[in-house]
Amino acid sequence: MRELERAVRGRFRDQQVDRRGRVVRKDGRVPEPRDDQGQELAHLRIRLGDQDSGHARMVGERGRNAGTLWYESRMKDARVLVVDDDPDIRSLLRALLERAGHQVVDASDGKGALRVVFDARPDLVVLDVTMPELDGWQTLERIRDVSDLPVMVLTAAASELEKVRALGAGADDYVVKPFGRQELVARVQALLRRAHSGARAAPDTYADAFLSIDFGQHAVAVGEREVALTPLEFRLLAAFVRHPRQVLSREQLLELVWGDAYGVGGDQVKLYVGYLRRKLDPETPHDVPIETVRGFGYRYRPLPE
Repeated sequence: MRELERAVRGRFRDQQVDRRGRVVRKDGRVPEPRDDQGQELAHLRIRLGDQDSGHARMVGERGRNAGTLWYESRMKDARVLVVDDDPDIRSLLRALLERAGHQVVDASDGKGALRVVFDARPDLVVLDVTMPELDGWQTLERIRDVSDLPVMVLTAAASELEKVRALGAGADDYVVKPFGRQELVARVQALLRRAHSGARAAPDTYADAFLSIDFGQHAVAVGEREVALTPLEFRLLAAFVRHPRQVLSREQLLELVWGDAYGVGGDQVKLYVGYLRRKLDPETPHDVPIETVRGFGYRYRPLPE
């Protein structure tokens, strides 16, 4: 304890320290404890002190609250691959995800990430796009060649173009640096929950006069033409055909396709419906039987065979 006090006093010479190693300000209030990762890794400019008390309970080891039980009853022990060339960020993400109950493996570059994908079979990948040699975009492309496992992209660019690029390249979600720890863990949990829900669904097929789907093979055909869809586009199409003639609101589609509405805007639904229509019919996308019901959402009207 004395060593801890000396260490803390060394960092805060003009402030008092109590017996637990916490800095006591002049007004008597105690800020974050010294071992908080937000202080240790403040130079990374990653927000760790989100003030949203509504989500704060979702991360942490202390207290047997509803959020902790929710994590433990869901996707605990999922294997998450973290790919980033910065060792401090890898260490931070490992701590956050392990605290949430997940197993973590990491890689410092794209080549190492691909080896882990083949060898360790992760349940989800958290992938930084800015890396030397094989960058995140190239790594994502190669992952998508062999797997549809959930991929969350980390990007420092907050522009709409960068987000569209990530989603169009096959990413299931994106997080902009600097990020909040509750948001990141909640997004990871949503992706894992959605993947788990999809894995439990029995393989099935669907066909109407417009298209046919093999859910087990993730294969889609319009007439005799095979259609290549990203995993997210496939899930969106599956949501439509499994609820024929039913108007699905943006909120319902966020839950069915993205797994959760937390941190995801309704504009993404509109964006991906447009992607899906153009994939199914590049020449006349407005003829695709996915109708826009203004003020309510979207509806798939199957064509009679």
